[in-house]
Amino acid sequence: MTSPVVHPQTPHVAVPSGCIVGEGALWDHRTGTLFWVDIKNPGIWRYHPESRQHSRIAAPERIGFVALTPDPDVVVAGFKSGLVRFDLRDGATQPIISPEPGNPGNRINDGHVGPDGSLYFGTMHDDEKHPTGSFWRWDGKELTQFHEGFIVTNGPAISPDGRTLYATDTIGGTVYALDLDQGRLGEPRRFLQFDKGWGHPDGMAVDAEGHLWVCHWGGSRISRFGPDGSVERIMPVPTAQVTKCAFGGPDLSTLYITTAAIGHDPHIDPMAGHLFVVEAGIRGMRANIFEG
Repeated sequence: MTSPVVHPQTPHVAVPSGCIVGEGALWDHRTGTLFWVDIKNPGIWRYHPESRQHSRIAAPERIGFVALTPDPDVVVAGFKSGLVRFDLRDGATQPIISPEPGNPGNRINDGHVGPDGSLYFGTMHDDEKHPTGSFWRWDGKELTQFHEGFIVTNGPAISPDGRTLYATDTIGGTVYALDLDQGRLGEPRRFLQFDKGWGHPDGMAVDAEGHLWVCHWGGSRISRFGPDGSVERIMPVPTAQVTKCAFGGPDLSTLYITTAAIGHDPHIDPMAGHLFVVEAGIRGMRANIFEG
């Protein structure tokens, strides 16, 4: 058994955004723009590395993620109340569907568009006390629940061949794998379990080699796991609460990382909540576009 390598480069601050809970890093290859959100100071951030310009547009409620649509100025947003089309030019919203209208204590958290064009996302208990969260698939016509009973969900992420979906039980420290076949999901099986001292598994991304990059909330790092669940490398991050990562840049080998400042003393953890960047040396996958 080989020991994991430590990534040779340390992530540095790209945008000093100071997000309370930064999340949902997403690269739009069409415009060379990085999106991310702040859940608890609700807003959508955009960063264009080539021009070094960044901006924020306020959101009307808590927001867990955004997904690309055919119009680069319109995203699908995972609001607390449900999925919404959000126009980045003027903030106009158009509700799409609410997965759990009878459970106002929940909110949508993380989400991902699969290679089949469907949106896979999770809900969670907003106060992080009760196991009321679930995972869902929305193809534009039908909403399907496929995994339930969690306090905090994260992911999903899907393997490059489109045959495996990864879904995270953050509080339980477990990442599950489910077989995926043309939108049909198999039974969840444990893919990996976080050790004590690792923090909690948060957002994640899959690279072009089929490895899973998992962010450590409370662990100051990202780990790259092989398809067999073994740790291939560790990437230290200079702040504690690491929430999500996404591959971007012209060749998709630049890793962007969101973090959270909530509950942290800025004198002790001064970079908490900022957007970080590092050269990964490994290519990621293009974000899929939701057309449903």
